[in-house]
Amino acid sequence: MTTNWTNETAIRQWNAMPRSVIEAMQPDGDFAKRHLINPVLLRMLGDLPGRRVLDAGCGQGYFSRMLAERGAEVVGIEPTDAMFSYAQEKERERRQGIRYVQADLTGGLPDLGGPFDAVVCSMVLSAIPDWKPAMNACVQAVRPGGLFVFSVNHPAFEQLWKTWREHGEYRVRSYLQEYEIAQTYASDFHRPLSVYLNELADLGCRLRELAEPGLDPATAQDAKHETPGIESYTYLPNFLIAAAELPKKAGG
Repeated sequence: MTTNWTNETAIRQWNAMPRSVIEAMQPDGDFAKRHLINPVLLRMLGDLPGRRVLDAGCGQGYFSRMLAERGAEVVGIEPTDAMFSYAQEKERERRQGIRYVQADLTGGLPDLGGPFDAVVCSMVLSAIPDWKPAMNACVQAVRPGGLFVFSVNHPAFEQLWKTWREHGEYRVRSYLQEYEIAQTYASDFHRPLSVYLNELADLGCRLRELAEPGLDPATAQDAKHETPGIESYTYLPNFLIAAAELPKKAGG
């Protein structure tokens, strides 16, 4: 990718997110996460009581808390000072038994007490310039036979809401190149879908499911006056969610 961005630059940008925005993600993220991403992630993860789950790139920790509420033993990894501190505050307040660790996925993971039954990495890989080490760290943290689940902006429909409001349809000019997409607080990065899936295969994972969630029309109807253009989410998928299995050991 021809960019001056580094992982350190991205972390600094995310770390500058205002406290008010971090707090507004309570209790279950923003509109898209609430209605499109979280339900699919939870369904893919399945039964959670007693399972060890790593929330890789947990941000302010809202999904870690959702996992813990459902009985999982949760570890959350987050590199930024601001969101890591907020996650710790909420753990001191709620005492759910979540262990938060401040670390950068791209630098390799510290000792987290052994492999995990599942690793979830939601809306993180598409925000990392040098993302392959992060995916590798996630896969390495999964036990044989375990599950790796991740979500990213759908590479074919990343700026869906914006272009729909402008044109009444989705338009894209460049898909095969990799490039930066400026956002309000920090950039995302476009990559073709094949890049993510081929890397997943190279790491020895078997794709179990690929989801492209659409918004419920009734939900879109309720939200359209406050959020013009939200009906686009009922026609095209703004997010891509994948679940992959790690191979079991021979004889396992």
